[in-house]
Amino acid sequence: MKKQFEIIDHTADIGIVAYGSDLAALFKNAALGMLSLMTDLSKVEKKLVKEIVLQEQDSIALLVGWLNGLLYELEAEHLIFCDFTLVMQDGDRMTATCYGEKLDPLKHTIKREVKAATYHNLSIIKENNVYSAAIIFDI
Repeated sequence: MKKQFEIIDHTADIGIVAYGSDLAALFKNAALGMLSLMTDLSKVEKKLVKEIVLQEQDSIALLVGWLNGLLYELEAEHLIFCDFTLVMQDGDRMTATCYGEKLDPLKHTIKREVKAATYHNLSIIKENNVYSAAIIFDI
């Protein structure tokens, strides 16, 4: 699969459509898409590793929780990630190994602030063995 994500316009907010060959790839590409809205990920190095374990009631809530958890890591812990290894369990649980570094304002220019991933019209679709999800972010 070539395309990981694409940016979509939304009145007053911004969004992406993420793609993946499975749920793990979809969630990884959604994270990369969201973080790329905020900064140039090519400037983020794999200097640290953090494991995140999540469980939600379903895959939609898991996706929103995952993305908002990454926003929390950026805002509260000042960690920015550029790569992920995800292991999904039953569509409602996941373990993510996140690779990145401490946010450095001199190195990581913030293009725009993303406040939260939303549930607005969010669905995960599987078509022709490709998963996709359109995600709108509050900015």
